[in-house]
Amino acid sequence: MLVRGLATAVAVTIIDQLTKAAVLNHFAGRFPGDREVVTSFFNLALTYNRGISFGLFNEGAGLNALIFSLAAAAIVGVLVFWLSRVTSPFLGVAIGLIIGGAIGNVIDRIRLGAVVDFLDFHLGTLHWPAFNIADSAICIGVGAMLLDGLLLRREAH
Repeated sequence: MLVRGLATAVAVTIIDQLTKAAVLNHFAGRFPGDREVVTSFFNLALTYNRGISFGLFNEGAGLNALIFSLAAAAIVGVLVFWLSRVTSPFLGVAIGLIIGGAIGNVIDRIRLGAVVDFLDFHLGTLHWPAFNIADSAICIGVGAMLLDGLLLRREAH
C-alpha cells in the first residue's frame, strides 16, 4: 500500500499546487481578500492563512511558517511510516490524502510564508473560512480513516 498511498500523495500535491498557481495568476496584482462571485453560495477568493486551521494563530508569519512546517514534516514522517505497514487499500489512500495535503500546504508556507486559500462557501453573509484542495484532501483523508477504524469490519488474523 506504500506505492498506492504515495501516488495519492503526489497526485494531491500536484493538483493542489496547480490550483493555487491558477488562483494566484487569476488574482495577480489584486489584494488579499478580493473575491469573485461564482454562484449564490460560492466565491473564488484570495486569502493567505499564516496560522493553522480556520486562521488560528494567524500572527507571527515567519515563525509560524517554520514551526508549522516542522510540525507537518514530523507528522508526514509518522504517516509515511504508518503507510509502510498498512495492508488496506482504503486506508492507504486515506493516509496518502493526508500526506499530500500536508505537503501541499508546507510548500506554500516555505514558498510564500502562508497557505493560499481560495474556496469560499457561504450562506448569505455567513462564510465558512476559505480553504483549498490540500485542506479538502486532509479532511477527506481523516474522515476515511475514521470510517475505516470505526465502521469497516476486518477479518481477524
